[in-house]
Amino acid sequence: MRMNLPFSAALSCVCAVSVALAAIPVAGDDRSESPLAQTLRTVQPAMVKVYGAGGFRGLEAYQSGFLFSPEGHILTAYTTVLDTTMLRVVLDDGRRFDAELLGADARLDVAVLKIDAQGLPCLRLDAAADAEAGAPVLALSNMFGVATGNEPVSVQQGAIAIVTDLDARRGTFEIPYKGRVYILDAVTNNPGAAGGAVVTWDGRLLAMLGKELRNTRNNTWINYALPISVLRPSVDAILAGEQSVAGGDHGRPKAARPLTPRALGLILVPDVVPRTPPYVDSVLAGSPASRAGLRPDDLIVFLDDALVPSCRTLREELEYRDHFEVVRLTVLRDRELVEVELSAEGKESRP
Repeated sequence: MRMNLPFSAALSCVCAVSVALAAIPVAGDDRSESPLAQTLRTVQPAMVKVYGAGGFRGLEAYQSGFLFSPEGHILTAYTTVLDTTMLRVVLDDGRRFDAELLGADARLDVAVLKIDAQGLPCLRLDAAADAEAGAPVLALSNMFGVATGNEPVSVQQGAIAIVTDLDARRGTFEIPYKGRVYILDAVTNNPGAAGGAVVTWDGRLLAMLGKELRNTRNNTWINYALPISVLRPSVDAILAGEQSVAGGDHGRPKAARPLTPRALGLILVPDVVPRTPPYVDSVLAGSPASRAGLRPDDLIVFLDDALVPSCRTLREELEYRDHFEVVRLTVLRDRELVEVELSAEGKESRP
């Protein structure tokens, strides 16, 4: 019993801090506010709860996000939650909206949603800050789906433990992004937390909370966040329409003689989860893919100009391409993007 007392006391302190942070008023009142309360009163209204697909094999159907424009643009993590046509967003004040997935970047696991609303509070990306190791931070997210209506999202107090390059995996796959991240001294790697915001104590936006990942070296969970400076180019490209997501209504029938990955000489990894990344398992000898220089372990990121998030999406998209068509694939290999053109009809395949 004596050995359990310190842990229990520490847990009580953590719970007390969490309750205290959650209980800080987020609307003005007659009492004088502390600087931390003022920060939360400014930041909380920009946070949103995202609801979509889930339930398969215990996958959560919710995650976090935050508004970054008054016109209803939302930054969030690119996860299986977004793999649905029934995407819902709940604002801090409890209002509910249907959301549209404008685009995503599979390399960074970042996505941009849009709701039909105006004059919304937001955390502007162009005003985001950078920070160094040791900086105190606040992480806001709807971890564990605690908030469902107008309840505020959870707030965690912590610090940036180190600024380093990410080296992690999801399941058996190493993630494609190996760039700069903030490693946080706070347990943010929780269900539903992905897409949350990390801010300074004075309310400046720093980063977006990442998805659940494990360290490739020691198999431990990683509490990390992606700096806004890393995400900005992809967000700008999505807003400019340069990175749409494959799938949805094409407005035309499927091809009479459709393309398939095998027709191009590609054997994909087994499709075992709802969104299995379209990695190349093997390349058929003498095939168009072989002549174009594609290799096993290449990650197919784009088909023509559309993001392909899964093996299933790639196969479905090829069904709208005739067997004689030339298609353009962009693959991620050794942290670099490689673009090739392929044709199943024996036309020249080239990198």
